[in-house]
Amino acid sequence: MLDERKTAILRAIVHEYISTALPVGSTHIAHAPGVGVSSATVRNEMAVLEQEGYLVQPHTSAGRIPTDKGYRLFVDTLATPGPLDTSTSQRVGEFFDATHGRLEEMLHQTSHLLAQVTHHASLVVGPAHDRAVVRSVQVVGLSARVAVVVAVLSNGTVENETIEFDHDVSELRVSAASSHLQRVLTGRAVETGELAPSGDSDVDDVCTTAQRALLGAGQREPVFVGGTSVVAQAFDAVDTVRSVLQTLEQQYVMVSLVRDVLNRGLSVAIGAEHGVEPLVACSVVVAPVVVDGEHVGTVGVLGPTRMNYPQALATVEVVSERLGKHLGEGAG
Repeated sequence: MLDERKTAILRAIVHEYISTALPVGSTHIAHAPGVGVSSATVRNEMAVLEQEGYLVQPHTSAGRIPTDKGYRLFVDTLATPGPLDTSTSQRVGEFFDATHGRLEEMLHQTSHLLAQVTHHASLVVGPAHDRAVVRSVQVVGLSARVAVVVAVLSNGTVENETIEFDHDVSELRVSAASSHLQRVLTGRAVETGELAPSGDSDVDDVCTTAQRALLGAGQREPVFVGGTSVVAQAFDAVDTVRSVLQTLEQQYVMVSLVRDVLNRGLSVAIGAEHGVEPLVACSVVVAPVVVDGEHVGTVGVLGPTRMNYPQALATVEVVSERLGKHLGEGAG
């Protein structure tokens, strides 16, 4: 464990580097709040911090910058989320007070809100739809062997899935299947298990195919990424920008990443800690979205390791809390 002086110096270096993105010199840190020692003493302590892996000197005779280990100590013992600044808190509150409509649109807008207030790429993973109740369902024939099943769910989601048959099905039977599904699924979750028979095996086959398609769609978690335009400004190396953007496009990678971070009991994963090689220059700050004690989604931000951790933690925490409250009210 670092002593009080080294801790104060490391804290000052992290704050300065987050603010300027430039290597930090001893003279500047000597005058930082809470340090109060000569620049020569700061130089000596910085050398020790470098030897212990908390700092690195990118260029000879340049100042030093924090390592992932330095950021980790900062996050774990030095930084507290604290309250959001008034304007950001007000903006988040106004957004959730005013947002209505379809679930996907609301989650999409939430990802943009998070990106705008943190200036980082954002990720919002919504609840899977398989537990939502069916409000209405309809099957519409497109051809003799292709139809589309449309279901409106209680959480505001509209599922729209194309289904195919291995033999010709008449419009009459498709219409009968649509009416039967409306009767047996309305007010229920789309779940496994046999549907009540209609009395016509061809109609039952259409219903089973439609149910299976809806169930498969419902088990997917909706994922929305916002703020990708700020990624280019956050990193100096073009290769880094390219690899980060390509990884953000891979939704299953991002969902697995945030799930793994939360499963490990973390709210912040720094650099290589998250195990996704193309994002080694990034940190991820996440918070679960909880409704009635159940984890139903996740919000997070992804940015360079020199991100403003206290601000990111506070923002993600408040947005996840407000989103959970909003989803809970919508389900009630």
